[in-house]
Formats: sequence, C-alpha cells, structure tokens
Amino acid sequence: MDRADHSHSLEPAGQAFKGFVHVRGAREHNLKNIEIRIPRDALVVFTGVSGSGKSSLAFGTLYAEAQRRYLESVSPYARRLFHQLGVPEVDEIDGLPPAVALQQQRGSPSTRSSVGTVTTLSNLLRMLYSRAGDYPPGQPILYAESFSANTAEGACPECHGLGRVYEVTERSMVPDDSLTIRERAVAAWPTAWQGQNLREILMTLGYDVDRPWRELPHKDRDWILFTDEQPTVPVYSGLSASEVRKALNRKDLPSYQGTFTSARRHVLHTFANSQSALMKKRALQYMLSRECPLCHGKRLRSESLAVKFAGFDLAALSNVPLARLADILRPYAEGTAAALAKLTTEHPEKAIVIERIAQDLCARLAVLIDIGLGYLSLDRGTPTLSPGELQRLRLATQVRSNLFGVVYVLDEPSAGLHPADTEALLRALGRLKAAGNSLFIVEHDLDVIRHADWIVDVGPAAGQHGGFVLYSGPPEGLRQVEASQTRRHLFEDQVVHRRAPRPPKGWLHLADVTRNNLNHLDVAFPLGVFTSVTGISGSGKSSLVSQVLVELVAEQLGHVLLPDEEDGDGLERPAVETLGGRITTGLETMRRLVQVDQKPIGRTPRSNLATYTGLFDYIRKLFASTQMAKDRNYDAGRFSFNVAKGRCQTCQGEGFVMVELLFLASVYAPCAACHGTRYHEETLEIKYREKSIADVLAMTVDAAWEFFAEEPPVFHSLDVLREVGLGYLRLGQPATELSGGEAQRIKLATELQRAQRGDTLYILDEPTTGLHPADVEKLMTQLDGLVESGNTVIVVEHEMRVVAGSDWVIDIGPGAGDEGGRIVASGTPNEVAAAAQSRTAPYLARCVD
Repeated sequence: MDRADHSHSLEPAGQAFKGFVHVRGAREHNLKNIEIRIPRDALVVFTGVSGSGKSSLAFGTLYAEAQRRYLESVSPYARRLFHQLGVPEVDEIDGLPPAVALQQQRGSPSTRSSVGTVTTLSNLLRMLYSRAGDYPPGQPILYAESFSANTAEGACPECHGLGRVYEVTERSMVPDDSLTIRERAVAAWPTAWQGQNLREILMTLGYDVDRPWRELPHKDRDWILFTDEQPTVPVYSGLSASEVRKALNRKDLPSYQGTFTSARRHVLHTFANSQSALMKKRALQYMLSRECPLCHGKRLRSESLAVKFAGFDLAALSNVPLARLADILRPYAEGTAAALAKLTTEHPEKAIVIERIAQDLCARLAVLIDIGLGYLSLDRGTPTLSPGELQRLRLATQVRSNLFGVVYVLDEPSAGLHPADTEALLRALGRLKAAGNSLFIVEHDLDVIRHADWIVDVGPAAGQHGGFVLYSGPPEGLRQVEASQTRRHLFEDQVVHRRAPRPPKGWLHLADVTRNNLNHLDVAFPLGVFTSVTGISGSGKSSLVSQVLVELVAEQLGHVLLPDEEDGDGLERPAVETLGGRITTGLETMRRLVQVDQKPIGRTPRSNLATYTGLFDYIRKLFASTQMAKDRNYDAGRFSFNVAKGRCQTCQGEGFVMVELLFLASVYAPCAACHGTRYHEETLEIKYREKSIADVLAMTVDAAWEFFAEEPPVFHSLDVLREVGLGYLRLGQPATELSGGEAQRIKLATELQRAQRGDTLYILDEPTTGLHPADVEKLMTQLDGLVESGNTVIVVEHEMRVVAGSDWVIDIGPGAGDEGGRIVASGTPNEVAAAAQSRTAPYLARCVD
C-alpha cells in the first residue's frame, strides 16, 4: 500500500496558525514511515478506528519525543523520578513545544489519594483552617499539617488516619469451633506446609491438637491465637502426640527446629508485608473492621476536628459536593459573609487571609463544576473514580496552572461523559487553547471531533492495515476522503434506522434501593430485551446497575463476587454499603449473571488475549498434533511460554530482558537467546503450516482468522473477536498493553464464544469506551445477537446511537450527586427522547426516527 495513495492534506492560509510541528519518518508500532505537519496553538484531534495508529502518533511519537527532549535538560538524578517513555521510532520532529500528557491512568490505587489531593484543593482548605479557622478557647494554633490524615501531626492516633480500626477475633480466625486443630480449626493459619508445621509445634509444646477447639481451655485458645511470643522448639514430623512426648523425653534428634507464630501475628504480618495480592486478600478475610471509636470515621485527631469554619469541621466540609462547597465559600470570597464584617474590625489580617484563600478556592472550584464534576467531594478517593473523571480532574488542574506554549496530549477526554458534560469539557479545552497552548487529542466522540480546528485521520483500518495518515487538515476537507471510516460518521445523518423495539418478556423489579445518591428507589428492568441506562456523569447509573443490581442478582443466584483488586490494599478501601434494596419479582426465569467490566484481564505480560480467551489451548494442541511433535513426544504444555520445558531459559518466557540504565529509562531489549520469541530453539522447530508457535502469537486476530480458517474452534473464537472490533490486536499482546475498553471487549468475546443457553443477564458498563463509531456498529450487532438468543442485556451508556438502538431506556437524574438518583424517564427510545425533564432527551432526539 503506497503512502501517497492514502494521504490527503488541505493546507490552510499561512496566517491561520502561528506555526507547525513537522514529523518525518514516524515508524512507532504500526506507523508506516509517515510524514505530517500539524499546527500549533490549535485543537488537533487524531481520529481513526481502534488500533489504526492514532495513539502511536500522538502519545508514542509526539509526546514521547517532547518528554525525551525535556528530560535531557534535567539533571540525571532528577531524571530517575520520572516515568520515562521509550525513545520513539522517528527520523525527525521540528517545531515541537514541551508537552503534558493527560492519560486515563489511575496511578497508585490508594484512597489516601483523593479528589482534594489530585487537585491540591485540600492543601488550600487546610491552610484556611490553620490560619483562619474558629479555634476553641485556649487551643493553640495548629499548622496545616495537623489538618491532614496522611501526616503524624494530623492522623487520628487510634486508626492512623484510616477512619476505621481493624482487628482479628477468635470468631473470625476460627469459624468452626467443632473442628480440632489437626482438622484446621485455626483457618487463619496457612493451608500448606507452614500450617502443618505450626500444628506440629503445638504438639511439641504440649497442646492437644485432636480435641475439638471449643473444648480446649480458654487460656490455651487465647495463647494459640493471640500471643506475641515466638518460641523455637524441636519438631518431630509425622509422629502422634504420644510419640512426640516419648521422643522429647528420650531427647531424640528432631526433624528440625520450628518457630511458633500465633494466628493473629500471622494474619497481620502477612497483610502488612506480603507482596502477593492473593495473600493479602486471604489475610483480609480474617480481619474485621468498624468505624474508629475515637474520630468516628473522620480520620483526624480531636484537636484538628475541634477547629471549625462556617460551622463545619474539616472532615465535614471535605464531604460536601464541590458545587455546595463553592456556595459555602462564595460569600467569603466576595466579602459579603456576615462573619467577615466582625473580623475586619477585630482581626483585619485574618479577614484578608479568609478572603484571599476563599477566592482562590472558588476560582478552582468553578473550573471543576464547569466540566461537570460538581457532584464529587474533596474526600472522594481516586480508586472510586472512573478513568474519565480522573482525567478531567487533571485537566481542571491544568486549566488553573496558567502554563503558556505547552502541548497538551489527551487520551479520549470524553470517555464516560454524557453529551451534556462534553459541552462543558469543550469549554475547558477552549480556555487552555486561548491561554496560548496546543491541544492534541485522541478521540472517537463525534461532538469533540466536530469542534476541532484540525483533524489527523489515521487508517484506513487497524493493526498492520493501518498506520497511514489518510488526511491532515481542517475538518471540512475530510468529507472528500473516501478511504476514511471517520468521514462516513462525521458527515452523515446520525439517525439510527432499525426495527421497532422488542416487547419485554417480563420485568425484574427492585425496591427500596439505597446506596450513594440512590434513596429508596424503585425500578423495573425489562427482561429479554436490550436496555440502556443513561444519565449525566454522577447521576447514579453505575451505583444502580454495576453495583446494586449486580450484587442483588448475584446473591439470589448464589454467585460469589470477588472484591476489586484495584481498590487499594483492602484496609484503605472505603466501606460502601448498600443500605437498602431487594428484588421483589422477575428473577424466577434468570439462570445466570455475567458482568462484563473494564478491569484488566491480567496484571502481567504473561496474560494475553490468546490465554484469556482459551484460544491458546486449542492452538497448542494443534502444534502438539503435528508429526514432528509426536516423534519428539512433545505435549501441548511444551508450547506454553509459562512452562519450563518449552520456553527460553534465559528470559524465562518473557521474550525481553530489562536493562537498567541508572539515570535513564530502563530499556527492555529482546532476549539475545530467543530474539524475543519466548521459546527455545527445539520448540520453535515444530511448525504448523510453516509457522512456529511464536509466529502465531505475533499474528493479529485478522491474520490468524485467515490462517486458521480450516480449524472451526479457533476460527469461531477469532471471528467473534473480530466482530467486537478487536481484529487489530496481536494474539500474544500482553494484558498490560490493553486499555479498559479492549479488556472489556475481550471478556465479551470470550462470553460470546460459549453456546448461548438463554436466560442470562448480561450487564456492561460503557462498552463503547475507546471504540470508533464504525466499531460501535459491530458491537451492537453482537449485543443484539445475545438478546435474540433469549438473554437480557443491560448497558450503562453515553453513546446516543447505542441508546437509540435499544429496546428500552431508563434515564437517571436529573442532575449529579445529590441532584440525581431518581428515575427521570423510562420507556422506548422515542418516548425518552420526548421527556421534558430529561437531560438526555435533546441528544437522544437527534438519533431517533
């Protein structure tokens, strides 16, 4: 494919833009040695189907090179503190200013990170309380550090700033007291050899391990569970209690010397020190939590909580929605608060401090409220935020930073945004551009694309069939580019033409739902159809569907829901409770629940698309069935890079070795032994249709689909992956390189591979995240197929074309936070589009017949 055939550019008049960034020879990932000019001081949107190369150009090339140049000016010592990207594959880039990336990354999953800390608003509020708070008579002035739960000066001494205290009890560690110690009555102890070791140590110490736990003396039970003593004693493996006593009397040589650890000590030590998420999770199940009795969950020491401002202690003020916080502070910022008049006379310096800090807080809050985040509170932990919310928080911070001449590179800032909130986002982006900055945005949302000054359309397809610049110029010029898939959606009618909505086969009724901003809500979900749940960001959609509905249905069906490993280390996970809610009718016909979320499919490069979907099992069997593999007695396990017998021993099947460069970014170099293939030579000698196992893992889904056309199980799986828009991914692409939207679609494809039995409830939270409009159509076809097979599909969604194509719509709102949590409208897409109170209605009306 010749680059000239796919590149169109409409150069504007010279005076329209102040300058251009000129890229020559960009080859990062699938980019085909491209050359392109992009204007500065403009809003530039990079478009194209998923996997076309947009992010490789915007982030992998432009941002990576800007960061590299900046870090060259920084001292080697300081350079170590940055997360450094690799050096991009590009010949030359001219005219590139410094860059700031705002990506959809969570960072460290700790609830000590909050809205207040990300935006630095908490720092200002602490300063306000320190310098201008109302102190009790006789209490000395406290520094700002004393108003932080993350410092020794401010944290409650009882709970160490967590707001909750954690303890282990006899009941939590010994759930069944009818068992003996030998029968593992002490469930909190390890299950493997170490547990056996502890039991044998108790025999040496003279404890009865064959008597039911409940019959043991209280002092014995107490010592075994709670002692801090760690005696080291001889252990005689495999002997009975009487034989151990005789061996001790004879002073026989023991099997080894063992050190005792009480159950409580083991649990707390494991939780505090283990690097294994699984071990931490196991320890956590024996720990009970309750609200801290000293600070009552407010996390601060009593001296700090005694200081008030506008009648609130700091913890209370940090828990009000940002919109209300702005209302509380506004009279102080404007100098109209009654409390200020008295202060101006008695303590004029204090009045000035209050006014100045309140003005700064109100200005910062105004930006957050303007981009639709007024429903959040300062104390809201970042692990509970969606990636879109977190990115908009960072964006708001940048709007107030007053930087000039910077390129901001953003990754789908509209992700998770209702169309009403997208308008506010565009206003914030406009303010950044007006301040003299450039905006390079990777985006699929048509409203954001229409707002662009310049479009760079990459494609025409995904993976190896992408990587060309189809068009670079003002939006209108894209209309002429036939090869562009973006053009079709950008300039054509948005109305979704489809058959009449399917009638429900029944109703799933929930009553008295109370959680977050949902308060005694009654709702009915239709069964046997496709339902979209809509509403502005923060209205309560996810609380209702992804939390309460999932939990209630799972409980009724006997499904076990595992806690989210992304929510911090467990102790810091906020205790969110469903305070009310029950299923009244409708679950009788439901057999199964499938929640398809955006959590990663794995946390290491060893997990990938092929292993998660089960494809790899079939493929390894095909290689094991070849004649050469049979001659060598190679089984399917030989072709796994996770098994020692077939993988490269130098890199342990990783394919890369890390080279630590001290002051520079660590470089991952292909393994010198296997050259990145992950297998040793003997394994790679086995060929299936002239391809080695490494060759197959390097194939994209599209290429593998053609290659395995004669193998029905493999072909079917690959066909489904293509239908949900993942044809561009490599079979061996590590899980760590996948976005949340890609992970969700891999899970959906894995589920779609299974034979459809019907009577299953599928719940998806924003499945169109990261999808080009062309791929949204493919996804809708698959979800419609689930309904046609007798299942129920419920999605939380902002993409109006998906909502217009639904059978039923439930709109939550009308606002966010305290102003939301109610059913505003419920009916067919046409009925909801006509609902007067719905914030969704005007946008949905554009897409319905």
